[in-house]
Amino acid sequence: MRFIETFKNIWTIEELRKRILVTVLLVLVYRLGCYVVLPGISPSDIDALASFTNKSGLMQLLDMFSGGAFSQASIFALGIMPYITASIVIQLCGMILPSFQKMQREGESGRQKMNQYTRYLTVLILILQAPAYLINLQVQVNGAANGAAMSFGFWTVVYLTIILAAGSMFIMWLGERITDRGIGNGISFIILVGIIARLPGALFFEFTSRLPGTTAGQGGLVMFIVEVVLLFAVTVGAVLLVQGTRKVPVQYAKRIVGNRQYGGARQYIPLKVNAAGVMPIIFAQAIMFIPMTLAGFRGAESGFLHAFTDINSFWYNAIFFLLIVAFTYFYTAITVRPTQMAEDMKRNNGFIPGVKPGKKTAEYLDAIMSRITLPGSIFLGIVAILPAFARFFGISQNFAQFFGGTSLLIMVGVVLDTLQQVESHLTMHHYDGLMKEGKIKGRTTGQGY
Repeated sequence: MRFIETFKNIWTIEELRKRILVTVLLVLVYRLGCYVVLPGISPSDIDALASFTNKSGLMQLLDMFSGGAFSQASIFALGIMPYITASIVIQLCGMILPSFQKMQREGESGRQKMNQYTRYLTVLILILQAPAYLINLQVQVNGAANGAAMSFGFWTVVYLTIILAAGSMFIMWLGERITDRGIGNGISFIILVGIIARLPGALFFEFTSRLPGTTAGQGGLVMFIVEVVLLFAVTVGAVLLVQGTRKVPVQYAKRIVGNRQYGGARQYIPLKVNAAGVMPIIFAQAIMFIPMTLAGFRGAESGFLHAFTDINSFWYNAIFFLLIVAFTYFYTAITVRPTQMAEDMKRNNGFIPGVKPGKKTAEYLDAIMSRITLPGSIFLGIVAILPAFARFFGISQNFAQFFGGTSLLIMVGVVLDTLQQVESHLTMHHYDGLMKEGKIKGRTTGQGY
């Protein structure tokens, strides 16, 4: 009954209702575009590409983030990931290059400039990725045992590259419209929709494969129920990881200005257990692509290097785990700056009880971040390699991808952010929130994915 009442309250608020309808409409446009096939691609060509994608764990990962458009040879095949890649590069430039740091301090005008640079870099990445996608499509179609022969000429590659680039830029535009007129962060929401679009098919395939009489029907429906319960438990753990914080008390000194008193209240600095978000997983995956590429060029069919071509192998996941732990510390050290936090507190007459302001406060905050980052990084690494464990216990590759990794953390983070916005609209109009007690906390790391 409470759910129905909450839904009625949501529908009663005109602004919130319009935002939800706009979001649904734009998402439908995106999903329809995922099934618009590139010119000159036949159904047999799509079958060859889909067969290759299902056999490769890496290709399945790319197909998941594009909502299935990758394996459908769609105009949206490259998805939103080129824009995400460009955004990460621009963020790193903002941490390293003084000119980008200056733009970050310029406020709205600086943000617009950085967004413009992100778009330019996205187009450049698309110009490089689109021909690579077409070459891969050509190789897979010609290598399939269907008698097909595909050969893209120079001008065919040019106009198909333009179509693929325009498709990705259109997705980016849809994401910006969702952010402005819809609900939630548009880019993140599109990634969420692409990931969730694969869930029903993977769930149905896993269910049918567990039926008695099938080749993989070990355990039957009981095993399928156990898998669903484990998936729920992993999701709860991911929610705890995203929302976990360590509250540091801060006391502000009293100040009398005229007839008013300022300060004197105790507040808290919420230091996140996972301040780096999903960025360590993204960085680690980018590094792991290097040995995959080298193994492909050298044609390694066995040995240590070949282990990196299989995302379910021991060495791949062991090194992947260590890279995530290392990158978590690296990214946290860059984004969370205890010295600046200590200076801001000192400037506003704030102090941590029992700790001297200035250098001692910075050292205290740094020590806390070091202690909470260790369990956070280990848990993040475990979540990232959980799909390999799921695959080891007989879960299908498609369904195993939902047991952890970037996809699960993105889903949890985006859903929490969206629910937080809905709850803010409800409380602003004097309605009860989505939860009977407490409030929904979204991500506070600042990244949109």
